[in-house]
Amino acid sequence: QVQLVESGGGLVQAGGSLRLSCAASGGTFSRYAMAWFRQAPGKEREFVAGISWSERSAYYVDSVKGRFTISRDNVKNTVYLQMNSLKPEDTAVYYCAAEYTRGNPGPSRDKYAYWGQGTQVTVSS
Repeated sequence: QVQLVESGGGLVQAGGSLRLSCAASGGTFSRYAMAWFRQAPGKEREFVAGISWSERSAYYVDSVKGRFTISRDNVKNTVYLQMNSLKPEDTAVYYCAAEYTRGNPGPSRDKYAYWGQGTQVTVSS
């Protein structure tokens, strides 16, 4: 059983940056692909970025490519999401998720068995 705790959300002006962190406990972190999802009010939860257990593969939704970077530290059991050039449309609750696989992370929510409680990101115009 893996527990995930996100932090780092907040209020930022458009064009600013935030770094989200997700600390994992209760499992062997390096056996999990990790991902970030987000959910805006009235919208479905969507895949934002994912990273394989080895860090060799990273994937992004088109809307954040070139602005967001996902990374992980398998010693600290933590995954990060560096968000630059933030836009008001990035406003959402951001969730960390874990999938038990040595394969690549996928965009489907159904593949992820473990989720954090979410952290709010608000970007003002």
